[in-house]
Amino acid sequence: MSSFNNPHYFYVFAMTNGKKKLAYGASPEDAYEILRLRLIPEEVAHVIKDEYTKISQRKLRQYIQELG
Repeated sequence: MSSFNNPHYFYVFAMTNGKKKLAYGASPEDAYEILRLRLIPEEVAHVIKDEYTKISQRKLRQYIQELG
């Protein structure tokens, strides 16, 4: 089954240091799991799993300065 059959979205997760992490997935849980695969455990520990914003690709530019 192709992942193109399910829509994917951008999610911006808050972090304990005030920055944000960008993730991509079919749901917030999926996006968080992808972050867990991409980041080292120390980085994942700073990501707040339940604090996220779903954004469109058009709004991605607005969040660039907040990413860390």
